[in-house]
Amino acid sequence: MSAAVFDFVFYYPLVMSAIWMGGALLFFFTREVREPRYQNPPKLPNTPPVTVLVPCYNEGPNVEETLRHALALDYPDFEVIAINDGSRDDTGAVLDRMVGSDPRLRVVHLASNQGKAMALQAGALLARHEILIGIDGDALLDRHAAHWIVRHFESDPRVAAVTGNPRIRNRSTLLARVQIGEFSSTVGMIKRAQKMFGCIFTVSGVIAAFRKSAVHSVGYWSPDMLTEDIDISWKLQRAGWVIDFEPHALAWILTPETVGGLWRQRLRWATGGAQVFFKNLDVVLHPFSSPLWPLFMEMIASLVWSYLLFATLGLWVFGELFPPDAVVVAESSPVWPGSAGEILGTVCLLQFALGVWLDGRYDRGLGRNYFWLIWYPLAFWVIHFSATVAAYPRVLIRGRNKRARWTSPDRGIRPPD
Repeated sequence: MSAAVFDFVFYYPLVMSAIWMGGALLFFFTREVREPRYQNPPKLPNTPPVTVLVPCYNEGPNVEETLRHALALDYPDFEVIAINDGSRDDTGAVLDRMVGSDPRLRVVHLASNQGKAMALQAGALLARHEILIGIDGDALLDRHAAHWIVRHFESDPRVAAVTGNPRIRNRSTLLARVQIGEFSSTVGMIKRAQKMFGCIFTVSGVIAAFRKSAVHSVGYWSPDMLTEDIDISWKLQRAGWVIDFEPHALAWILTPETVGGLWRQRLRWATGGAQVFFKNLDVVLHPFSSPLWPLFMEMIASLVWSYLLFATLGLWVFGELFPPDAVVVAESSPVWPGSAGEILGTVCLLQFALGVWLDGRYDRGLGRNYFWLIWYPLAFWVIHFSATVAAYPRVLIRGRNKRARWTSPDRGIRPPD
């Protein structure tokens, strides 16, 4: 394997890290630094009514708490619609018990599991209002989130969606603590950078708001896509709409705390990303979609990097199992201990520090988890590239035209009340 391949495997994450950190800092100093704290949202000249959509599948242990937080929004006029998508547990019973407790709450029961995309579409069609705020059935919506979100729709008629800032609330295990850093140093940082440089790859499915007329214009969410959030983001932006990122719009979520649960989640994300990749292969043929070209090129680069890293690790394992002269592995290989690993580790910790600093305005105590982030490159890079390598053949074999239905996710260990 040539030195150029090893150089790409090594330098690609370094270059992308520099781009993300630079873009995130630009976003912060041009947009965030002068903003008040998230508990003090700006006064809006107009406060149009909003609809909160809560699609649920097997969320019996979480949905009551989720709805109580949604109904506690500090906003003049809103409704909450909970969509029970054919749950097999007691979700339906919990919703029926709550429906009479607040006139702003409506409940919809789908006879069978149709998938999150269809649940969102059902809720959108029943919504009385133009602005839709979608959250997951385990998410606790911050009471000020609607104010922060609505200002984007009011200030720019081109805005079709606003992605919020999910924060992790279960922090009792190593996997959860590492993901706390990931959401700040990777998820939040990438969204900041992408907003500054052009288009956003995806809204956060756990908290995202939409202009109903924009979603209607692109045919709503696609029922055959595993990650409906990535797909709707590309559909809207290909149609010329704008997506904004609002870091003050918070939702507190539960995250997987088992290796199996984390793997299933990341494989689903990677498979959904692969579906979007194949669906949008023609984006490079349309000059009107040129703002999306950098995102598409980055998808290709990330895919190539994942497979090359897989091949590099394979060579390393092969070299360990067979005599040293059976395979040639460059001394500069990024998987080989030494200065290369030290450089990657240093840059990684720098990115984590920046992410913790940026999101420390919204999530107290992030710094206490910094120590655990040293495990991120080992655990999550392996999971990320492994899921990517597995996802693309999976999509090619299975195709894209099958209904994407829910499975019960790993919601982690519930924190004590």
